[in-house]
Amino acid sequence: MSNKVKTRQEIADEYGVSTKTLSRWLKKKNLDISSGFVTPKEQNQIYEVFGEPPKK
Repeated sequence: MSNKVKTRQEIADEYGVSTKTLSRWLKKKNLDISSGFVTPKEQNQIYEVFGEPPKK
């Protein structure tokens, strides 16, 4: 579990997709993630739905 805020770009990079693709994924799953910084709580929601991103 992360305890720091991340940008949508950082989350997208973790999954190896663009921010546009990440936004489509979030919309498709009806995840209401704030624009701008993604809080640790929101990150956990994303990881629960899509699984932990692959380790680099």
